[in-house]
Amino acid sequence: MDAVDRQLIQALRENGRASYAELGRLVGLSGPSVTDRINRLEAAGVITGYRATVDAASLGLGVTALIGISLSDAADHEDVAQRLRDLNEIEDCWFIAGDDSFMLKVRAPDVDGLEKTIRRLSGTKGVSRTRTTIVLSTKWENRVGELPEEA
Repeated sequence: MDAVDRQLIQALRENGRASYAELGRLVGLSGPSVTDRINRLEAAGVITGYRATVDAASLGLGVTALIGISLSDAADHEDVAQRLRDLNEIEDCWFIAGDDSFMLKVRAPDVDGLEKTIRRLSGTKGVSRTRTTIVLSTKWENRVGELPEEA
């Protein structure tokens, strides 16, 4: 991956709908050259997908919470991760180091909905404890940072 690839990735992170022609103008390449580079980055697994960012509250999901999950001693973290995948309320799931094994980002319509989700999580095989933090407001999300330079 060279500096042009990094520029392309940065541009796509900022605007995933940019055309190959726009990207080409940005990095000084032709549209077909940009297409080839992006196809190569996708095939290599560097670019893993494209998505629309949606306002959760406009979808009726007005409560966001971060929930730490501790596992029972005998629990297999891969098995628990698969069980968590089945809960649609979980937007993001991270396997982490520290007091908890997983950190979840959960969206719910209201506090009652969040309570139901916490009960479902607590009843999940392998989960020994949950710790919930309710998000009061979001200052930013999905922040696009600069890519590090090549070493």
